[in-house]
Amino acid sequence: GLDSSVIIILGFANLLADGFAMSIGAYLSTKSEIANYHKHKQIEYWEVDNLPDVERQEIRDIYAAKGFEGILLDQVVDVITSDKDRWVDVMMKEELEMIEEKKSPFMMGAVTYASFLLIGIIPLLIYVIDYIKPLGQNLFLLSSILTAFGFIIVGWLKTYVTQSAKWKGVLETLLLGAIAALVSYYVGDLLEGIVNS
Repeated sequence: GLDSSVIIILGFANLLADGFAMSIGAYLSTKSEIANYHKHKQIEYWEVDNLPDVERQEIRDIYAAKGFEGILLDQVVDVITSDKDRWVDVMMKEELEMIEEKKSPFMMGAVTYASFLLIGIIPLLIYVIDYIKPLGQNLFLLSSILTAFGFIIVGWLKTYVTQSAKWKGVLETLLLGAIAALVSYYVGDLLEGIVNS
């Protein structure tokens, strides 16, 4: 029941603030992942320098578990441990199961923010159009349809990352988005009832 101008102000303020918070989260998460990787890599370098026999045995155990044995196992261990950088890289991947994050934390944050804004603006478009040229009734219904369309786009794009079935990705994202939207709507409705009573 709010005027379109109020919805636009609240909507854009929320969109920009939430998008910024998510982008900061993505930035910090990526930065922490990179720092954690480098911390463990330094520990592995120290272990290779100070406990070479233990680390060499770990390489032997790793490749023996993969089915290498005898002379071939000895050769694999010799090749890996002959170069300290290679040795540490193998330990990072095989022992710690850690892969170096190559993406820039800043770029991860920027892409997250841009993506959030791009999809998040979809439900507000109908109110922007109504503000410029009044459309009449059912703005909330039209905005809800546009929101569902936004969730469908996100679900469809997600399937390219997860390599899952398109219908499954779309349905899952649409369902979770609908639940989030309903929670938001009913919390707002409840708070409105409390404030107005």
